[in-house]
This record gives sequence, C-alpha cells and structure tokens, in this order.
Amino acid sequence: MTPFEKNELIPCIVQDVNTKQVLMMAYMNEESFKLTKESGFATFFSRSRQSLWVKGETSGNTLKVESLQWDCDEDTLLCLVTPHGPTCHSGKVSCFDETMSEFKASSIWTHLFDTIKDRQANPKEGAYTTYLFNKGLDKMLKKVGEETAEIIIASKNESKDDLIGEIADLAYHLAVVMVEKGVTLEEIEAKLTSRIR
Repeated sequence: MTPFEKNELIPCIVQDVNTKQVLMMAYMNEESFKLTKESGFATFFSRSRQSLWVKGETSGNTLKVESLQWDCDEDTLLCLVTPHGPTCHSGKVSCFDETMSEFKASSIWTHLFDTIKDRQANPKEGAYTTYLFNKGLDKMLKKVGEETAEIIIASKNESKDDLIGEIADLAYHLAVVMVEKGVTLEEIEAKLTSRIR
C-alpha cells in the first residue's frame, strides 16, 4: 500500500536546504508528488481551488526541490528546497512570520527600524535621526561613506571594540537610508537568503 492510498492528501513541510528555515506547509496528492519528482520544482494540491499548483508559477518565486523525505509513518513529507525569491505571498522569506511568535525575543534590528520610522513620522527636536531626515538623502549617504572609511581604518588597527563600534555606526546609517528609500529588512533578508549557496 502506498502512502497516498492511506491518505489522499499528505501535508508537506518545506524547508530551505541551506538555512534550514521552515518556509511553508502545503498539501500533496499522488499526482502533485509525481510532478514534483519529475519537474524538480515543488508542486502542490490546493484544497481551496481543488487543483494542482506549481509554487511560483505566477510570481516566479519557485522552489527547486533538492530532496523529498517521508516521515516514519509515511503520513508527512519533508521537502528540502532551494528557494528562488521569497516563499510567502506577502513577500516574506517564510510563511511562518517570526515577528508573530510569542516566544521570540524582540530583535534589536526590529527595534532600531521601528525607532527610525517613528523619528521619520514624528520628528523629535534634538534627536540625531530627526537631524538626518531634515538634512536629506545626501547627508545620509555622506555619513554612510564616512562610516565605511572608518571601518577600513579600524580594521587595520588592533582594537576589536573600535571596529565593532564603527560597524554598528555603519549599520545604523544604512538603516536610516533604508527607511528613507522604503527598503525593508525582509527584502534584505530575502536577497541574502537567495544568495546563500
């Protein structure tokens, strides 16, 4: 008896083969399972549409299958993939949004971006971030250039603490530029994830 004779639809957990991040969960039937193996790209069965769908067939954000593994009871599949672009329809890398987890500690990056966005929307007199937004993009980019040069100098010296400080300064000024230009952390994360090989 095949697994699909026991269960017409089988849940399939999709995991990034490189980062090990869980990207999504969908269902496969016997036909979509066969098509996935034949094409090398994740193909699922949509319960709402009652039809097959190839992940990324419209968005281009495909999932190249590296391996398919059954669990011990053969009632769940693990699909290891190389994603091409974000997996979630919302544009996030994963359908499992870590920011919604009650157990995840607040990220310093999220806090930093939230603070910068708040300064942009609600200028605060005397705040350095407000000063940068008032001065505009050219000033922000000048600071990015200055901090980059300071990282080069600090890297040639012996003090690790100085280098850490300069990297933090550059990260902050890059974050200001990102907010100014509407670039999100999720977009950077997706781009970095796509480049991990």
